[in-house]
Amino acid sequence: MKTLLKSSIAAIALVTLIWACQRVPLTGRKQLVGLVSNEQMMSMSFTEYKGFMDTSKVVSQNNKDAEMIARVGGKIKTAVENYLIQNNYSQVIDGYQWEFKLVQNKELNAWCMPGGKVCFYTGILPICKDEAGVAVVMGHEIAHAIASHGRERMSQAMMSQGITQIGAVGVGIATGNQRVMDIAGQVLGIGSQLTYVLPNSRNQESEADKLGLIFMAMAGYNPQNAVEFWKRMAEAGAKSQKPPKLLSTHPADATRIADLEKQMPQAQKYYQAYAGK
Repeated sequence: MKTLLKSSIAAIALVTLIWACQRVPLTGRKQLVGLVSNEQMMSMSFTEYKGFMDTSKVVSQNNKDAEMIARVGGKIKTAVENYLIQNNYSQVIDGYQWEFKLVQNKELNAWCMPGGKVCFYTGILPICKDEAGVAVVMGHEIAHAIASHGRERMSQAMMSQGITQIGAVGVGIATGNQRVMDIAGQVLGIGSQLTYVLPNSRNQESEADKLGLIFMAMAGYNPQNAVEFWKRMAEAGAKSQKPPKLLSTHPADATRIADLEKQMPQAQKYYQAYAGK
């Protein structure tokens, strides 16, 4: 009887796992995301984003740097929308509420939450150097959201914790389930004092690099700037006793630079097609 029960549980878990998998719509990589829905991720991210902004020094939109962040963000947003429409994936950004903010913070960091909430820290602007550098970071971070990397990390963490029920995130948040709350915090803990935040995988980083190049190219920025930006980030990390937060989950190394160079011919085709439009 116990053997039958264990077999039934294993079978249910396997079916759940298969159901919860999908392919990244823009690259075809198979990923586990179905243990948490887009709506749940966006709801949590909007709450986390508001809490962060309410307790941060947000730079006025009248400031030239904040205006630049908003301007580049608007161009990348348009590029993303065009790319998704062209590839029949416009539903990917259903429910997005785009915002592009700059906050006073010395850290070399930027992020995009599920749902299109983008934040740059003033500390990263000297590494960006100019609008093209901002576009590199903007495209890369938005690509993480477009490719559902947050959902993927959360679903993987839930599986590792033995949480396989579809919809468990919503129930866990509603009931205050500590395991689910901890996982959500580790994925969306941008403004918290968490000592551990679930990192992006190498596959996710590669996808964000590839898609980020395309997005910035379609927005009219030369993707070659990405190589120079990541070199500057690597230098900043080497000079610092404490590596920049962006490097803690976004490795900048020789492999990344080499991968960017391999992807450059395709990105340049988009740049040549869209530059000047």
